[in-house]
Amino acid sequence: MAPRAVWKGYLKVAEIICPVALHTAASTSERIAFHTINRDTGNRLRRQYVDQETGKPVATEEQVKGYEVSAGEYVEIDADEIASVQPESDKTLAVDNFIALDAVDDVYFDKPYYLTPADKTAHEVYALIRDGMRASGAAAIARAVLFRKMRSVLIRPEEDGLVATTLSFDYAVRPAREVFDTIPDLTIKGEMLELAEHIIATKRGTFDPAAFHDRYEEALAELVKAKLEAGASRPRPPGRPRRWST
Repeated sequence: MAPRAVWKGYLKVAEIICPVALHTAASTSERIAFHTINRDTGNRLRRQYVDQETGKPVATEEQVKGYEVSAGEYVEIDADEIASVQPESDKTLAVDNFIALDAVDDVYFDKPYYLTPADKTAHEVYALIRDGMRASGAAAIARAVLFRKMRSVLIRPEEDGLVATTLSFDYAVRPAREVFDTIPDLTIKGEMLELAEHIIATKRGTFDPAAFHDRYEEALAELVKAKLEAGASRPRPPGRPRRWST
């Protein structure tokens, strides 16, 4: 069964329209997640907003967003005002133009998605767009309102489908020259360069994502397993607060 789509709409290329769906390509759902609990009772804790000065809890209906214009001075903006400036979605992923597959610097890559046909009626049109892009060696730049924001999306053919990667805005990407300008302008030649080339040649290989392991996540899983096997958890007795043993 295919994963549930996080967005459905239409991919529009000139006069060609194809119903499509976006599926998350990279997910954190499999990671170990912890809750914060009361060590004494074993009950979960919940977060609560309190007034910074008075220390008193603030009810949800009394909470409002504020933009700080100077120290301690805010412009209040309520939820309705924020909603009024959010772009309306027409559920269309509209292609602006086609570019070379490697035309976008990967520092602009934000989040990858799998772009699939939304239903059986879209298969032929979807294949037409995918195969046309593959034959042309082209990627597409499209725009759509996704998750309440207007986003630019890079669409590329991948195996039997299409991969759609949201792109960071230009203002969000720090220019490389801000960092690299501090590096001295040195040119390595001769034997030292040959040595570097030799080392690289002997270590050349291919990228295999399965060969990389999240050792921290694996260690956490082993820690949880060991605690369970040691009897560190037990069911809460009826009518009594849960307690955790160690």
